[in-house]
Amino acid sequence: MSFDDTAVLDCPFDFAHALEFDPSLAALAQDGPVSRIRLPYGEAEAWLVTSFAGVRQVTCDPRFSRAAIVGRDYPRMTPEPIVSPESINVADPPHGTRLRHVAAQAFTRERVARMRPAVDRVTAGLLAEMAEVGPPTDLVTHLSVPLPHLTICELLGVPEADREPLRACTMRLLATSPDAQQDAADAKASLRAYFAALVPDRRGTPGEDLLSAMAAAPVPEGEQPLSDDELAVLAVTLILSGNDTATCQISNIAYTLLTRPDERAKLVGDPDRLPGALEELLRFIPFRKGVGIPRLALEDVEVEGTVISAGDYVHVSYLTANRDPAVFPDPHTLDLERSVRPNMTFGWGGHHCLAAPLARAELESAISGLLTRFPRLRLDVAPDDIRWDTGTIRRFPVRLPVTW
Repeated sequence: MSFDDTAVLDCPFDFAHALEFDPSLAALAQDGPVSRIRLPYGEAEAWLVTSFAGVRQVTCDPRFSRAAIVGRDYPRMTPEPIVSPESINVADPPHGTRLRHVAAQAFTRERVARMRPAVDRVTAGLLAEMAEVGPPTDLVTHLSVPLPHLTICELLGVPEADREPLRACTMRLLATSPDAQQDAADAKASLRAYFAALVPDRRGTPGEDLLSAMAAAPVPEGEQPLSDDELAVLAVTLILSGNDTATCQISNIAYTLLTRPDERAKLVGDPDRLPGALEELLRFIPFRKGVGIPRLALEDVEVEGTVISAGDYVHVSYLTANRDPAVFPDPHTLDLERSVRPNMTFGWGGHHCLAAPLARAELESAISGLLTRFPRLRLDVAPDDIRWDTGTIRRFPVRLPVTW
């Protein structure tokens, strides 16, 4: 199969009904592992790879380049490209290796373990405030939104007065409306300018924060230390990550458990099951819409029986890969007893999310804290009355009214 003889499917990927799986994505995966699509923004069509094996191949094969999309009007979900041209998310080796080496040192297993008490302190403080406000209250406002953002700001050493303006900037950048392009571009510039001003200060007077640690991190022999601009872009990437997966998934996991009281009760009664259950919840829940950052084929490559030509854009779907029956039997069923296997919620290959260990720590802290502090937590409205985000690429309840 080649590009020329494949039908192009218009894919707005705007499905946002609760946490049901996008039927257009499900249909694409059902029809075959590789499809040809057109997204709402960008100059051209793209291939979409949906199978676990196909996604693994594309994300691990250096012939598919993210760096090659820089400067192009690539197919995407948002009017303004979310990622900065200098970001680690569009860097290939060896440049990407250098950036990831520095960033990875901030998120080693040992360092995240040292971070965990700070995460738990933030969680405990937020849950104490929620208890003080008393039921009914909104879980999104009191936990899902502030925890990841406050945690990453705390770890980067962002002054308290600056934290809410930074969060507002990240929300503007994730918008999908055509009218949001200039506002999103302004928000991205503001985030970058903020950290560009903060980095020199951390070089001069380093502290215990991640930004100071990354500024002082050793680089591989023969490489140059990261510049101020590279560090600023890396900090922007971390702030965006802090307001993306973990924020959505705290609300989504809470909603999923609150609408499955038997499963929630089992976790309340046996907290040791939580880590494995979280992996199944991460696999099962579609926390975003559509696709993310594409790659460009540098030469002709065959993927799952389809020849992708040099110069073609290629998107992968981590969501459909997580529902691949070849890897996860009965994939559309949530089974908290399922044997843990690696899932693709945090990406795969060379662009696997470096902050995934921190996100997992935040999720475990948040859900464990909720189950322990509020064992009788329940929704304060009918599930059908919950309003879901429709204006960004994310999937999560705008408000999650709860009581206890």
